Amino acid sequence: MKAQATQLASIVGSEIDVCDWENLDVNLQKSILLSSVDTPSGVVYPRTPEQLAQVMAAAHRQRWRVLPCGSGSKLGWGGLASNIDLVISTERLNHLVDHAVGDLTVTVEAGMKFADLQTTLASQGQFLALDPFAPAQATIGGIVATADTGSWRQRYGGVRDQLLGITFVRADGQIAKAGGRVVKNVAGYDLMKLFTGSYGTLGILTQMTFRVYPQPATSGTVVLTGAAADIDQARATLMSSALTPTAADLLSTQLVSSLGLGKGMGLIARFQSIAESTLEQANILLHIGKNHALNGTIYTANEEVDFWGKWRSLIHDDATKAVTCKIGVLPTAAVKVLSQVSFGLIHMSSGLGWLRLDEQQVLEMRSLCAENGGFLSILASPVTVKQLDVWGYSGNGLAVMRQIKQEFDPNNLLSPGRFVGGI
Repeated sequence: MKAQATQLASIVGSEIDVCDWENLDVNLQKSILLSSVDTPSGVVYPRTPEQLAQVMAAAHRQRWRVLPCGSGSKLGWGGLASNIDLVISTERLNHLVDHAVGDLTVTVEAGMKFADLQTTLASQGQFLALDPFAPAQATIGGIVATADTGSWRQRYGGVRDQLLGITFVRADGQIAKAGGRVVKNVAGYDLMKLFTGSYGTLGILTQMTFRVYPQPATSGTVVLTGAAADIDQARATLMSSALTPTAADLLSTQLVSSLGLGKGMGLIARFQSIAESTLEQANILLHIGKNHALNGTIYTANEEVDFWGKWRSLIHDDATKAVTCKIGVLPTAAVKVLSQVSFGLIHMSSGLGWLRLDEQQVLEMRSLCAENGGFLSILASPVTVKQLDVWGYSGNGLAVMRQIKQEFDPNNLLSPGRFVGGI
């Protein structure tokens, strides 16, 4: 790393922060899962987009393979990176660039923590409608790079539905932009959607613009529990009703039990609006649950906040012991799939969700998901499990993905091995 550090310092000046591998924080070391025994020489922390571009230009000239990251909270997700020479962290690119309160948009640098951004937006009565894993540690760039969102997709959609514009550093060190800072943009290639969930294989995000929303006046969560067949009937009734939950999920039996919600499977729905609407919709769903022989409870205030935080910690358990998977199935098959696992949650309208499995269950559950029109991808797991096909992709788009990778990164310098098909 000393030779690389000297070269980098000569390019961007002595103010750049470089940490060699031996002196790196042990938690960050553990989070960087690699397919080879060779470790990166270290981590570089640019403080400006221009510094990052210069570092990437040097990596391009020297053919250094680069692993981009933010705080490192999701470095264990995706495939094992291979033969990495240098880690580039955007953690110190963490500034608020612009908050157009009246236009309901915000522009931030990639290293800004999600929790910090929400605090800033809350001071103006607004919020970013994403609910990622580890919100206190997750950076905005990492959330976009891994397409990490949760239950709010019921009302607001996923990450790519919130994203209006991006700035990124290409594999050759050039800075490029796509989209803008307004809700409507001219037609063209939608690089925002392409970069969302690309795991740093196409470029390094430096800046993003999102649409934001006014904070709701009140919030309440209804929890229904009972037999799987009754939960499935209540799901169908809710989905065909005029109710408008901002989040609606199905929970496995053991997850319900571990959360202290009762017995059986669970259906949870969050309503956020003016007080009268929130209460009325919650009561209607309770009545639906009663008609289907389900037990029902309403959570509000701090109890509701605690509830929504607890299930994530149970699903995203220590990756050295369990396997966390992202799945997608037909929404009508969600109850069937959840009945086969201990810890799982599936978003009701999309059929996307999370499972926590033992290593021996992974291939069996992948087959079950495929039988029900879906997929199973391994997110976090022990390194031994990562030797499996992490993504389990069986579609016909791999050739196109490889062509896109070739266009953006012909020398395969960015996050080699982390994406579908070893891209």
